[in-house]
Amino acid sequence: MAVVGLAILLIGRGALPASRTAVVLNLEGAIGPAGADYVVRGIRRADERGAAVVVLRMDTPGGLDTSMREIIRAILAAPVPVLTFVAPSGARAASAGTYILYASHVAAMAPGTNLGAATPISIGGGLPLPGAGQDGPSRDGASGSDRPERAAGDGAAKDDAARNGAAGNGTAARPRRPASAMEAKLVNDAVAYIRSLAQLRGRNADWAESAVREGASLSAEEAKARNVIDLIATSVANLLEVAHGRTVKVGERSVVLDTSGIAQEALDPDWRTRLLSAITNPNLALILMMIGVYGLIFEFMNPGALYPGTIGAICLLLGLYALSALPLDYAGLGLIALGVALMIAEAFTPSVGILGIGGAIAFILGATILIDTDVPGFEVSLPIIAGIAAAGLGFSLLVARLAWRSRRRPLVSGREGMIGERGTVLDWTGRSGRVLVAGERWKAESDASLATGERVRVTGVDGLVLRVEPEPAAQS
Repeated sequence: MAVVGLAILLIGRGALPASRTAVVLNLEGAIGPAGADYVVRGIRRADERGAAVVVLRMDTPGGLDTSMREIIRAILAAPVPVLTFVAPSGARAASAGTYILYASHVAAMAPGTNLGAATPISIGGGLPLPGAGQDGPSRDGASGSDRPERAAGDGAAKDDAARNGAAGNGTAARPRRPASAMEAKLVNDAVAYIRSLAQLRGRNADWAESAVREGASLSAEEAKARNVIDLIATSVANLLEVAHGRTVKVGERSVVLDTSGIAQEALDPDWRTRLLSAITNPNLALILMMIGVYGLIFEFMNPGALYPGTIGAICLLLGLYALSALPLDYAGLGLIALGVALMIAEAFTPSVGILGIGGAIAFILGATILIDTDVPGFEVSLPIIAGIAAAGLGFSLLVARLAWRSRRRPLVSGREGMIGERGTVLDWTGRSGRVLVAGERWKAESDASLATGERVRVTGVDGLVLRVEPEPAAQS
């Protein structure tokens, strides 16, 4: 049995891809939940396939702090070396990308690329933080921390001026004191985080601090000269060649990279990543949520229609899932919920538009402050907000108009609805008889003498007896 088990083990190991494989991941655009999920699963799959290294090819303006930290945790815990490569020429590793580059086992850049501008953006929007002065970062993305209560040591702020000269801050703004205690906490936390990554990998910690405090940026050549990155390469293949023989620390062990002539295996985003990337766009998430709400409204108004309810439930769940993955301002979410509730109330209890208008206003205010970040790519578009609010307001006004028109129309059911109905005399004796009105047989009375088959009009209802008279046309 032991021999059989060993044979199965050897066969199974032989079926795995060769270990001399470099798994290549491409991280482009703003870093969000989809990008973090893609990188984390990519590193896991590279380990399962027995890959020698992971190459993270990156071009990003920045991204969400939570997503950035998720990627960094995956890199620090990776069982295989991660080589982050800023490419192609013209690419950048701004803001959150700088932190990821510092966390990697090997940091490399292509000629004509840049990194830096890692100053965190304040929570809830508003003014840029320290360093975003004359030449600071242009709010390219968020890095730093979304946990302002975690402050780094205050000593880091005391020797800014000394570090400015030592760090060599490429394109940096003149340092200034934080405008508030909250800004100081955010910046100090970000500084402590990036310095810890720099010290872990043996890179220039002083320049990393200047990238946070003053928004400093560097070109690839300057970054290499100042020990911010390890290598400059022209392509992934060239990176694997120049990285060959380097010793990196993976967890508690040292690994010598054997990457010369290694095969490349591109791991492109799958359907899950593309779907997550699409629905975590705040604009699409908001649209999906509103489609879901109105779908359920139409289903409740027309029970058994099925299509509105089914589509609405799916869209609502997708929208709520997407919003749960984004940094939300719960005041904004509450205002959106209030606005939707008021518009639903308008549909079921028409108030001549008051509830609908109030709901639209609450929705606009809530959607404006819904996403708690200023990161490009994760902002709710004002035209989208206006369009959704206009659709909701239009729906409410349509309901109000229909309600107003229904008040002016005559009743068409019940006792009052019988007045004016036409019918035919079935049989008649004296002043009473039976008539056929609205497909039903009724007892009837009239001051006129009627004949069988004569057309009549209902003028009143007395219990279950109709008062009728000959139709005017019949009288003439």
